[in-house]
Amino acid sequence: MLADIKGQVAWVTGAGTGIGESAAIKLAEAGCKVILSGRRNDVLSKVSSKIGPDSSIQTLDVSNSESVKEVVAHIKNQFGKVDIGVFSAGVNVQNRRWHNISTEDWDDIIDINLKGVFYCCQAVLPLMRDQGSGLIINISSMASKNAGAMTGPAYTSSKHAVNAITHSLILEERNNGIRATAICPGEVSTPILDNRPVPVSASDREKILQSEDLGELVLFVAKQPPHVTLNEILINP
Repeated sequence: MLADIKGQVAWVTGAGTGIGESAAIKLAEAGCKVILSGRRNDVLSKVSSKIGPDSSIQTLDVSNSESVKEVVAHIKNQFGKVDIGVFSAGVNVQNRRWHNISTEDWDDIIDINLKGVFYCCQAVLPLMRDQGSGLIINISSMASKNAGAMTGPAYTSSKHAVNAITHSLILEERNNGIRATAICPGEVSTPILDNRPVPVSASDREKILQSEDLGELVLFVAKQPPHVTLNEILINP
């Protein structure tokens, strides 16, 4: 039986667009109080207006560890807990292959996709340990399961590492009542596709996964009873 998550506190990064936006909306519809984080306040405000009074905004660059700590401290002061963390912030670049990726772009991808996930997980764990419960959902990628030229070495490496982080959380924190899931989607029609070296056509976007599909999946994971851990989920078009 799926659990009732009404009244739980959910923190979503990358909440301004795509998977993060859809996850935030779905969690709010299920009765969660949702904190929206991302780098652009304007897009977060649009998402918040869709959700209504059960949402609040904490603008954040997840690659800044001190800023992450400050946001979690604010959530603790306002709500006293974090029940669900959905860490969805992620980027890729157009020049992403070995022959044209810059060290600056490599650093940016690793800082957001990998370090950002680590910083967010590390920041919420003390709260979750005190609660004796908590769920972390890391949005990874099918790029974590193999190496391919389409996603490039930086993105692929970052997502392999996100899966490793998630599995290490399960091993170390499950006896503290903390669960973790890595969701690994294939192609999803989100703004990250805009940075593809070869543009994705509108007709092709209709054939692949939609952000709403991933939002529903995040909600399904969040509604699992406390004794159930979904370690890793693969989902493709």
